[in-house]
Amino acid sequence: MIRGARPDDAPAMARLFAAVAAERDGIATEPPVDVDERAARFARSAESAMVAEADGRIVGTINVDAGRFGTGDVGMLVDAAWRGHGIGRGLMDAAIDWSREHGLHKLCLEVFPANTAAIALYRRCGFVVEGRRAKQYRRASGELWDSIVMGLVL
Repeated sequence: MIRGARPDDAPAMARLFAAVAAERDGIATEPPVDVDERAARFARSAESAMVAEADGRIVGTINVDAGRFGTGDVGMLVDAAWRGHGIGRGLMDAAIDWSREHGLHKLCLEVFPANTAAIALYRRCGFVVEGRRAKQYRRASGELWDSIVMGLVL
């Protein structure tokens, strides 16, 4: 089930964030994650976030950080055990609906080139590649990773 996030979802959202960060390949953040600090951030931004619940727990989150000029930056997390089950698509559809309801005209996101499953999902949702940011993210290993910039005009 996809629903709007509530401030009391923040601790579970932060734990999911830390778990995805520990994978070291899907999001820019790497361990260690200050779960309490992250929960406080999620609690403050609950009005622009949605969560996916399954088996009584949060298995996915998406947030739209709305900017001043009608655009929104999207960040999404899905529990590794729940990927490939439609959670990401449900979250993305909810974020697109929320963005339209709040008067945004475009959504933007960044994704690592190796995250082919996420790129395929974003394409199915209508996002197109707008560019590439070379050596944008310094990883804990010292490697410099590119990111692909994608956008969806609503």
